[in-house]
Amino acid sequence: MKELWQEIVFVFGDGRYELMINGFFNTLKITAGALILGIVIGIVVAAVRSSFDKNRESMKMHGGVGYWVLAVVNAICKVYLTVIRGTPVVVQLMIMYFVVFVSAKDGVPVAIVAFGINSGAYVAEIFRAGIMSIDNGQFEAGRSLGFNYIQTMRYIIIPQMFKAVLPTLCNEFIALIKETSVAGYVGVMDLTKSGNVVAGRTFEYFIPLFTVAIVYLVIVMVLTSLVGKLERRLRKSER
Repeated sequence: MKELWQEIVFVFGDGRYELMINGFFNTLKITAGALILGIVIGIVVAAVRSSFDKNRESMKMHGGVGYWVLAVVNAICKVYLTVIRGTPVVVQLMIMYFVVFVSAKDGVPVAIVAFGINSGAYVAEIFRAGIMSIDNGQFEAGRSLGFNYIQTMRYIIIPQMFKAVLPTLCNEFIALIKETSVAGYVGVMDLTKSGNVVAGRTFEYFIPLFTVAIVYLVIVMVLTSLVGKLERRLRKSER
């Protein structure tokens, strides 16, 4: 036990523990920023896709510019979903850093954008499934109250959708935390990268890498517990 403690002191001594702390906070920054961006993108894409699917027949009958504009935007959203979900996130990250934002000096904002765009594709499908699961009678109720389609979505459909998909959205947040571990490919000093740097400087890989694994495990366990409590609370509120 004494030898293990001495080894821990050696590995994290000389300020190397600060690398791990900074990496941990960079991981949280990237995850939080990407989640916010992903939710914004997801809401927009899901609204476009569900609006087109629900109103395609009626809009096609009436024709007009509105139908074709929505059809084009829906097609763009489908291409976005296909490309993002069909390519590895690490490749998207490297494209963002080495091609799109080639002059960027700080990799954290680039990682936020890359992971946010990636997460947005999955969040969009979560939201779209939630919107499509809402009974059409809710839309008719909104129309009977004098709401137009956008107002119905804003005040009636989206609040119900959020309640339905919140546990799934939280699970996406958990997955996103683990996905950010590849941010080190573009030089971002995240938790995984900092553990690897400490290991490279001390030539001791066991303690730094297991520390990284334990930190991720604790974060996921805490979030999983919170998601479980949230699901139980939502089930109680439905009774």
